[in-house]
Amino acid sequence: MSPQEQQSILSIALLAAFADGNKADSERESIRQLAQSLGSAGGSADLARLYQDVLLKRVSLADAVGGLQDAGQRQLAYEMAVCVCDADGRQSPPEVAFLADLKARLQLNAGEVAAFEREADAVLDAADKAVPVAATAAAAAPVVAATVAPGADLDKSILNYALLNGALELLPQSWASMAIIPLQVKMVYAIGKAHGVELDQGHIREFIAAVGVGLTSQYLEQFGRKLLGGLLGKAAGRTVGRIGGAATGMAFSFATTYALGQVAKRYYGGGRVMSTALLKQTFQDLLGPAKQMQSQYLPQIQQKAATLDAGQVMQMVRGGV
Repeated sequence: MSPQEQQSILSIALLAAFADGNKADSERESIRQLAQSLGSAGGSADLARLYQDVLLKRVSLADAVGGLQDAGQRQLAYEMAVCVCDADGRQSPPEVAFLADLKARLQLNAGEVAAFEREADAVLDAADKAVPVAATAAAAAPVVAATVAPGADLDKSILNYALLNGALELLPQSWASMAIIPLQVKMVYAIGKAHGVELDQGHIREFIAAVGVGLTSQYLEQFGRKLLGGLLGKAAGRTVGRIGGAATGMAFSFATTYALGQVAKRYYGGGRVMSTALLKQTFQDLLGPAKQMQSQYLPQIQQKAATLDAGQVMQMVRGGV
């Protein structure tokens, strides 16, 4: 894939990120920082410039689409855009309109699009069933009994979620990255319940954002690393690639998930009294050691990645991990 083709796909992903026009300043800053870090690491696509071009509307959707001639790359661009729009929940009307326009411009294979959209809807449906979209009682209401014992068992559960999300990041299929945030939501839900607090998805996503983990920027980071690292390719009409190759480096979702879980354990175990500033600082303090743990657990992450399929992932989103 040429640098121009990479830039076209990443431009479409960035346009998707801002399609709803409702990104908070903190999320915009996360995407800007991501663009700078990926741009310097990738070396083949000037993401910092692309970010500015999209934000200042110097690049149009027509321009970005015009840089993609290969059918597989056009399909990949659409899949990335859908995943970015789905990052913070169900698509808003502006996002639906953006994706419809993008799909028409890309002139995609109807069968491939339908197959991918079924996968994307399945992940969202599984996530909705695993954690309530809106709690029947007040959000963050106390529950009678904990379902998971805090302590060592909870630490083991957090590690299992981190290993799974690290493995999902090493998979090239779009549905794999789509499952990472729902699994993080599910993990926080279980941690809250273990400490006697019933949460809904809205509350959990607000907590994740307060910690400093950008929902949209997470997807952009995963796809950007895969794209710039050459992990993504096409065969038999589906997105495929190497598992756990050097092109992806570490499975960074392991560290993000592990640190997020540990912050949630402290927050809900301590009576939910931590300020937003303290939540962010605690997450950053935990993220460094979690990144060091990636080296230790990378063989297990790669082994898990080699055995995962879509059915297993959907079951894990719906049920236990």
